[in-house]
Order: sequence, then C-alpha cells, then structure tokens
Amino acid sequence: MTSVTRFAPSPNGLLHVGHALSALIAHDTARASNGRFLLRIEDIDLDRRRPEYISAIYEDLSWLGLTWEEPVLVQSEHFREYLAAADKLIAMGLLYPCFATRTEIAAAADPEQTDPDGAPRYPGLWKGASGEQIGERMAAGDTPALRLNMDAALQALRFRRGDKPLTFIEIDETGRRQTITAQPQRWGDAVIIRKDVPASYHLSVVVDDARQGVTHVTRGQDLLAATDLQRLLQELLDLPEPVYSHHRLIRWADGRKLSKSNHDMGLRALRSEGATAADIRQVIGRA
Repeated sequence: MTSVTRFAPSPNGLLHVGHALSALIAHDTARASNGRFLLRIEDIDLDRRRPEYISAIYEDLSWLGLTWEEPVLVQSEHFREYLAAADKLIAMGLLYPCFATRTEIAAAADPEQTDPDGAPRYPGLWKGASGEQIGERMAAGDTPALRLNMDAALQALRFRRGDKPLTFIEIDETGRRQTITAQPQRWGDAVIIRKDVPASYHLSVVVDDARQGVTHVTRGQDLLAATDLQRLLQELLDLPEPVYSHHRLIRWADGRKLSKSNHDMGLRALRSEGATAADIRQVIGRA
C-alpha cells in the first residue's frame, strides 16, 4: 500500500532527538512504499509560535537528510476550514458554549476524574445553560470555548454505527497490526474550539489529515489516547480513517521524557557539537 505520512511539529521550541525519531519514522514509512512524506506546521497556538522556530524546523530536518512535498501546510492559515468543520458539529447539536475558566473548572471538578492528559475532567458547568445566560456573557464581551457534548456525540455515533465499536488500527515498529477500541468518553466534554483561537489541536489534526490524504499517522506514545477523541471526530465529520503508529518515547535514564521546554538533546545543539545525521539515526535506532 502506498502511504502518505506527515511530520507535524509545533513551532514553540527547537526540535530534539525525540522529534527526529517521529520525523524519520514518518519519512522512512513513506519512502518504503514509494509514498509521500509531508511536513505540517501546527501553529494554532499563536502566542507560543515563533518564526525562528519554523526556520529551525526546516534547517534541522534538512540536516537529517529529509525532503518533503511543497507547499508546507501551515495551520494558522486555515482557521476558516476548522470553523467550517465546527459548524457541522454545531448543526448536529454537538457543540455548546462554555465560559468557565480553568480555575472554575478545577474548583468544581471531581479530583478523581481526569482526562488522559491529566487535566480535571470538565464538570459540565455550562452544559445545558440557557440562551439568556449565554447571551448575557456574550453581551459583556466574553468569548466562549465550544465544547463537545460527549453524551450527545456518543449517541450520534450509536445512531450511525449501531453496536459496532469505534476502533482504529495500530501498527507497532515491527509491523504488527492490532485493532484497538477507542474510548473517547475518557476525554469528557473536550474543547473543540478554543477561546483564544478558532480551532483546537484535536479538530485541526483530523481536518488536516483528511485534507492532505494522510493514510498513516506516526507519532509518539504520548498521543495514543488522543486517537480516541480524534477517531470520534472523524466519524462524526465523515472523514477518512488513517492507520496509526505510536512509537516509543525517548527518555532520560531517570525516565523523564525529552522536552522542548527543557532544551533536552536539541538537534541544533548536537549539530554544533559535531554530531552527524548518521549519529542521530544510530542513537534513536533508525540507522
């Protein structure tokens, strides 16, 4: 099968060897089937994006010997498409406005109930709010987030699929395939459109994977749980289903995951110290 893969970094820091593993797996998967390798800049977080980090992404990937199709998709140029997808969910009665702050959510949430990212699961503060309540906040100039009504979404899914479970195909690094049952309910009423930008990670990813014809999503194990919610959105929006490969994470000896915020094992720093692309492949087991 000819594959279309993508590497989709966020330009809020420099790439490290963990990113190199993701990029190389995606690149090598595409090349092994004479497929297509795409680069996508996931920069919907406008407050944290930096032009110099975008330039650094291109430089680091070129140094690794990777080539990709042009033009590169830059998410901040496509908010209109994400809003169009959200409009479809609104028309289905699946999104509702929420004005709650993080502090209010944390105070009201059950401390035993968290989402897969470890954040307090939304306790439904604005679920079922009246038009009058919403209108008052809008008139005051407040901007809401739009949340997915998970109960209604799962009901819509059952209407479409009956008792057939929502699943996805996971391929490990040895090529073994397994079918995994998605559990989107773990995310609760997740944010689909943020207060600060007209998109969210989960919505923009599924819209762009469909738009770009991505057939194989390769990314780290830390995003495995995100697949549950993204598969739900794909089904609700009638988007195609890719297969997934969630690779191992590269960690320090004490078990800590590499992090852009900690400047861990940055490719630029390693390059300045004399490392080669072959050295990076050797370190991450992609020689």
